[in-house]
Amino acid sequence: MAVNATPGVNLIPSAERVALSTNYITNFDFLNQYLPDTYEKEFERYGNRSISSFLRMVGAEMPSNSDMIKWAEQGRLHVKYTQCTSDEAAAVNAATWVVGDDLTPTIPGGTTTAGQGGIAIRVGQTIMISDNTAGSNLTNKAVVSVVDYTNATFEANYYEAGGQAMAAGVNCTIFIYGSEFKKGTLGMVESLESDDFIFDNKPIIIKDKYQVSGSDMAQIGWIEITSEDGANGYLWYLKSEHDTRLRFEDYLETAMVEAVPADDASGAAAILGNAAGNSAAGSDGVFYSVGQRGNVYGGGNPVALADFDAVIQRLDKQGSIEENALFVNRQFSFDMDDMLAAQNSYGAGGTSYGLFDNDEEMALNLGFTGFRRGYDFYKTDWKYLNDASMRGGLTGGAINGLLVPAGSTTVYDQVLGKNAKRPFLHVRYRASETEDRRYKTWLTGSAGGARTSNLDAMEVNFLSERCVCTLGANNFFLFQNA
Repeated sequence: MAVNATPGVNLIPSAERVALSTNYITNFDFLNQYLPDTYEKEFERYGNRSISSFLRMVGAEMPSNSDMIKWAEQGRLHVKYTQCTSDEAAAVNAATWVVGDDLTPTIPGGTTTAGQGGIAIRVGQTIMISDNTAGSNLTNKAVVSVVDYTNATFEANYYEAGGQAMAAGVNCTIFIYGSEFKKGTLGMVESLESDDFIFDNKPIIIKDKYQVSGSDMAQIGWIEITSEDGANGYLWYLKSEHDTRLRFEDYLETAMVEAVPADDASGAAAILGNAAGNSAAGSDGVFYSVGQRGNVYGGGNPVALADFDAVIQRLDKQGSIEENALFVNRQFSFDMDDMLAAQNSYGAGGTSYGLFDNDEEMALNLGFTGFRRGYDFYKTDWKYLNDASMRGGLTGGAINGLLVPAGSTTVYDQVLGKNAKRPFLHVRYRASETEDRRYKTWLTGSAGGARTSNLDAMEVNFLSERCVCTLGANNFFLFQNA
């Protein structure tokens, strides 16, 4: 058995740009002796239709007075290279190694050699060398005797009597674990400078408007409208104005989640960017930032502990944030519930977990709100991913969930000129002493109290200018179908 495709989900928009017959009563046949028994109050068949709240739960809003938001994030403390090869055959006591990792603009490990800009390996340091070949367990430990910063090469002198374990040209990983010097020698040559990663984002301007003519404002309707904030009445334009406001507030969040930067010479850059189609349009939304700088789980949902173990092992290599929130769609939530229930070996099919105490009046809780496996994970449904008029039900580009680290991080704020604590995810909006563009709304026209023009209508205008800052995107996880 399955859910029938018909009747399906109604996606006909509730908002119309013009007054249509569907908005008003049309049956004025006074010769009909049978009058219908009408319900005056409209029924809220979709419940609370708003999908916003995600950013309010995990972030904060802070003012900014610039077209560009910049921040610095720490690089790694230790150095590791993953694409190194030796030019010598196996069994030699010393060999020259070439570092093939991309050293620009920053080298792996987040450090650079002062005055050189090359590899971060120095004379006297001790290194671990590991063969990258699948199934191999060949390793060496060595001390560095010569470094050529210009050509990104160094000479390794092995501790093992058998010399180099790997053949020439084998791709290896090398990391520094310490140093060793002879008695009575000079100190370490060269020093390392910390290398920060600089990120930036720009705010975008979001607008909306609702317009109603003065004549329609003077006409009463026959349906008592309701709204999510508790407003009610028989004036239809109040309903439409409220829905416009609610829709705008949702867009304030979804634009921050979905925004992408416009490519140079793209259509969006031609309309919204600088001259000659150069991109100054768009912004880095949450999904974009995590997809570019974070972690992505593709190919569906992790449905077994082994799948989640792969996620956890990746988090180990990143910031190792202790507590994380999972914002997921309904199917991903079910998959996690089933995965956790399968760990119960005391009941058939896992039915003994939850609120069940042999009482027929007690509910059986078949869901979990979180679990701990290496880290703490707290699960919550994200309405945006379930809503049929938004991301719910998508096939192409479907996002099933987002892992967000909890707490805050310390970053260097370029505007403040000092380190500041910021939530991993937060919104910056344009504001100054004279202009606050966090959430602007104003009336224009000549109706409904407005006295700004000779337009026989009331226009309700909405505007915001903002962007989202995804700090430490390497600690986030995006779960998608492919």
